Amino acid sequence: MSTKKIVIDPITRIEGHLRAEVEVDEDGVVQEAYVSGQLFRGIEVILKGRDPRDAGLLAGRICGVCTNVHFRAAITSVEDAYKIEPPKNAQIIRDLITMALFIQDHVVHFYHLHSLDFVDVTSALQADPKLTSKEADKYSDHPFRNSDTHYEAVLTKLQNFVKAGKLGPFNNGYWGHKDYRLNPEQNLILISHYLEALEFQATMGKAVAIFGAKSSHPQTQVVGGVTSVADMLNPQRLNDYLFVIKEAKEFINRAYLPDMKIIASAYRDEMKAGLGRANGNFLCVGGYEFEDDQRLFCNGVIYGHDFSKIEEFDESLISEEIDRAWYSGEGRANEVCYTDLNEDGSLKTAKNDDKYSWIKAPRYDGKTMETGPLARILISYSKDNQLIKSFVDEFLNETDLELIDLSSTVGRNCARAIETNYICEYIFKLVSRLIQNIKYYDTETWTKYDFNSLEKSAKGRAFFEVPRGVLSHFVNIENEKIGNYSVIAPTTWNASPKNFDGKRGAYEEALVGIKIEDTSKPLEVLRVLHSFDPCLACAVHVIDAKGRELSSYKIKTL
Repeated sequence: MSTKKIVIDPITRIEGHLRAEVEVDEDGVVQEAYVSGQLFRGIEVILKGRDPRDAGLLAGRICGVCTNVHFRAAITSVEDAYKIEPPKNAQIIRDLITMALFIQDHVVHFYHLHSLDFVDVTSALQADPKLTSKEADKYSDHPFRNSDTHYEAVLTKLQNFVKAGKLGPFNNGYWGHKDYRLNPEQNLILISHYLEALEFQATMGKAVAIFGAKSSHPQTQVVGGVTSVADMLNPQRLNDYLFVIKEAKEFINRAYLPDMKIIASAYRDEMKAGLGRANGNFLCVGGYEFEDDQRLFCNGVIYGHDFSKIEEFDESLISEEIDRAWYSGEGRANEVCYTDLNEDGSLKTAKNDDKYSWIKAPRYDGKTMETGPLARILISYSKDNQLIKSFVDEFLNETDLELIDLSSTVGRNCARAIETNYICEYIFKLVSRLIQNIKYYDTETWTKYDFNSLEKSAKGRAFFEVPRGVLSHFVNIENEKIGNYSVIAPTTWNASPKNFDGKRGAYEEALVGIKIEDTSKPLEVLRVLHSFDPCLACAVHVIDAKGRELSSYKIKTL
């Protein structure tokens, strides 16, 4: 059977570095996939030799999107090494910052990085504003900004973009592709919310900044706690935070969730068929404490979509392989080992020991895993987590879907929206706990310690559930300096390359078996990969100590 190779590089709309090569048969069905991280990730090298108390400020620069979570994981790993326990108020404030980031990140991902895989902009130009408002009423009792005049204004704005030839993010899409299934009015609804989400993104940044001092790079977390005590004790700052979250809740309930119901309805057959489904291995480390020792997320491991048997997470079962990644060496201290591409610019994948990605290959008990909102939903729901169960049941009942249907391309998006909804609900309880502590004169935000009296050498680690999945940081402190540092990010799990064993990571596994209708417009590949919310921005952070430019590159895209 002859096959044809399709190359997409870059994958992501706003930041690149992710490449996919898929081999399709005569019918356009993907037989094999190779997903490659295309730029070197050197932040761990920068951290070596630094004061461990500065780890957060440096690690927070791993990414321009996931800044807070890397900052927090770095701080926590150092606290773990020195056995420092931050006060409860500090933990709550850290959670409030992280929860705000979850909400912001999920909404931005869907509308600005992924929605145009489902929304045909040219179709929206044919929409009737009056019919659009009626269409929105089908999916919500109180749709967001739902009026004929509003949709007329959105349509006029879109038409002006087209006339001026300044399409911006709407440029270079596969408009007219036969796999776009929304009608013109549904397309106009989602484009309206796309534009509204631009303002939503800025508003949520305020929530992060209230306790984090700034966004997108918070500054207030330190080893031992947080420094934003004045904000915590200021009723106006607390009210400002709550006001932003209330506004967010309105958008989520009246726009984001209804839009997911629209897409789930249009692509119901694909969800039922499991299109974009990986191997069914899911990993979640759990976390985020609420009252009565409940956790927002349960830890656990699922194998092969067996929801009846959830194993407890065991960090000792994690390994990280490099057989087919551009590294050499043993353990976490690997050396760069770049083997170049084929003469035609394609990845070297002919042999099972060819290296083809800067992304390493993490394994759990020797198996590839999927991590992220879908994993959290499946594991927490299957473990009967009462904090989230009703939110999942409500969505499944309203869309006439089953839990297994979420394990699909569209289902990942549904899981992300459900998660955003219940996080937005329970974030108010976190604020109430903080207020209660203050009410009873508990205002501690930092655990005092004497750095000079701490152990000179120590090891620590931190595991967190963050917007895209499981994040772990590992620090080895030697003679009061960072001797070695390692990060396994969520995308490292999901975008894992093959190893000598040939096991595909979640990205690659989800691509195999999908049918590409038009190989010149591989929308189906983009849709699958975007559903994971790829984050490759943390791939490269290499600097010269004197601030000189090392090299400059121009990437040509076809």
